[in-house]
Amino acid sequence: MSDINIESVKNEIEAAIANVNSSAELEVFINKYLSRKGLLAELTGSIPSLPKEERGKFGQEVNVLKSKINIFVDEKRKTFLQTKTSGTALPNIDISMPGIAQNIGKLHPITQIINEINSIFIQMGFSIVEGPEIETEYNNFTGLNIPLEHPSREAFDTFYLKTEKLLLRSQTSPVQIRVMKERKPPLAIIAPGKVYRPDAVDASHLFMFHQIEGFVVDKNIKFSDLKGVLEVFLKGVFGDDIKMRFRPHFFPFTEPSAEVDISCIICKGKGCSVCGRKGWLEVLGSGMIHPNVFKNVGYSAKEYTGFAFGMGVERIAMLKYGIDDIRLFFQNDLRFLKQF
Repeated sequence: MSDINIESVKNEIEAAIANVNSSAELEVFINKYLSRKGLLAELTGSIPSLPKEERGKFGQEVNVLKSKINIFVDEKRKTFLQTKTSGTALPNIDISMPGIAQNIGKLHPITQIINEINSIFIQMGFSIVEGPEIETEYNNFTGLNIPLEHPSREAFDTFYLKTEKLLLRSQTSPVQIRVMKERKPPLAIIAPGKVYRPDAVDASHLFMFHQIEGFVVDKNIKFSDLKGVLEVFLKGVFGDDIKMRFRPHFFPFTEPSAEVDISCIICKGKGCSVCGRKGWLEVLGSGMIHPNVFKNVGYSAKEYTGFAFGMGVERIAMLKYGIDDIRLFFQNDLRFLKQF
């Protein structure tokens, strides 16, 4: 996308605006330029791949263009609505009577949290990449430096398919392998999606849940960069008054590795039943990408460094909203879901 001429895009949109003469044509225009897979979304997604000195100006031009298009769409909708209603007689209706309430749908709370997390990282220059839920054993384990003898590779910890070496992914980390095989640094990616593990269902475990993997790769990436990114993210979700700490841990795909905790959002770190009287809540795992992972994707560990982190979306939602049973998210009880 770095070779796109923003002026030619402006000219294309100007020409398209001139040809919108009906509601149907307006919807086609919106789908082409403003939808999730539209041209403006594509332009926004290309920003991280641009040279750093060009990103700011390019982003400003895209935002101006998007604002102009939104104004055009709003004006056209009003015009078409007025045209449609003008000259027609009003029905004989007593407008003082109360209306009939309509049930209006809304996004599931997990989708809301995913969108909120995505928005925070997009503002930091990350791109969203999704991967398949059926994965290869290599991408899910081997490429991530997880050895054959690791317990997670056993059948009681992973849903293997009958097709040889295919499985339901147990984490969104395989997206990291896929992206690094296809692209060269610099990279700043987040990967949301469903994952599957044959866990016994209880208040804190399900056989299907959602994860978000994030990683950054470039020259001279340091652990302090990881801390800065996670601080912005966690304060964006839980508020500026939380504290954050890193605890040493072990993950095969990162070295050094750390679990990340935040001060309890209920008791403010004093200790309560939610945090087990400890004053801290575990939220995600993180670390610097292991050199063996770089080797597996063809990167030079001497030239590049990077960090990665991963979190369970349901856990973030449970902590944010004070929910004590993960099963509530998937029981389709409208009394619960309407609260969000």
